[in-house]
Amino acid sequence: MQNHDIYMRRCLDLASLGAGSVSPNPMVGAVIVHDQQVIGEGWHERYGQAHAEVNAINQVLTSYNSQAEELLRNSTLYVSLEPCSHHGKTPPCVDLIIKHQIPHVVIGCRDSFDKVNGQGIKRLTDAGVRVTEGVLEKEARHLNRRFFTQISKKRPYIILKWAQTADGYFAPVDAQQKWISSKQSKLLVHRWRSEEDAILVGKNTALIDNPQLNTRLWKGKNPKRIVMDRNLELPPNLHLFDKSVETIVLNEKKTDIQANLKYISLESFDFYLAESVSFQLFLLDIQSVIIEGGAKTIDLFIKSGLWDEARVFTSDTIWGEGLAAPRINAGPTESLRIGSDQLSIYYRP
Repeated sequence: MQNHDIYMRRCLDLASLGAGSVSPNPMVGAVIVHDQQVIGEGWHERYGQAHAEVNAINQVLTSYNSQAEELLRNSTLYVSLEPCSHHGKTPPCVDLIIKHQIPHVVIGCRDSFDKVNGQGIKRLTDAGVRVTEGVLEKEARHLNRRFFTQISKKRPYIILKWAQTADGYFAPVDAQQKWISSKQSKLLVHRWRSEEDAILVGKNTALIDNPQLNTRLWKGKNPKRIVMDRNLELPPNLHLFDKSVETIVLNEKKTDIQANLKYISLESFDFYLAESVSFQLFLLDIQSVIIEGGAKTIDLFIKSGLWDEARVFTSDTIWGEGLAAPRINAGPTESLRIGSDQLSIYYRP
């Protein structure tokens, strides 16, 4: 592994610390190296606050005082995503890099956002900064797959999640709640929720399971809750309507806002429903969504080809009968053991 790869790997590790806190911005990590020694590092910690490059440079300025400027003039800045060149919530990072005369910048991948997309690199090279790009590019793009999907496809990154028995059943035939996966799997699901913008379920799941759809088992932010209820038939005493978390009810009857409870009317539930839901979430600036059920809702997105990732827990339980679990006609990319469950992760090509 070359040195570039080592330091870029560190950038990616740092960037991942921003999961769940920086959307709709991308996750970014930065490392500053002088004579093969890391002298500063940082990541984008929260939306609207300082970017990774700013935090890394500020760490050098704080740690080395009067030596800092000389060190920066003879250092290499590694950053997982092309530095921004426009004024947004914060000033352009390229201005700070140029100001401190950092001579070499190594970039994981370009930022395809229209206001950046090569402009950051051009600003740097025009100022005499040497730029190396494409280091661990595949890994850098995968880390920000939610960000790139929102930009390129005008919809959120869609994650399907379900649990199934060893013999392939999703739920009992009698429409009662029956837990399938292990306690360890449940804890992991709550962590996942904290990392995504929203979580979506269908009407039947909301009615039968009465889920809270929050992160009570994991320290982290709660995702926005979304439920599809065409005719507004769900009773108001469900956990979803307690207004503790922003909740969006997609329906065909009305558009209304009641504090943290929002009703949004879609044009039709009969035609292109998955596409309509996806575009509505894009308009709400939701960068990623976990679809947790039920089977009919998950199948809707599978059949429409509107999914990016599927996370499937298979328990060692055998029911013998039940509602069949959704099926994906592909092999898993990753497979690992979580408690007594087998977790299979699929990525749509």
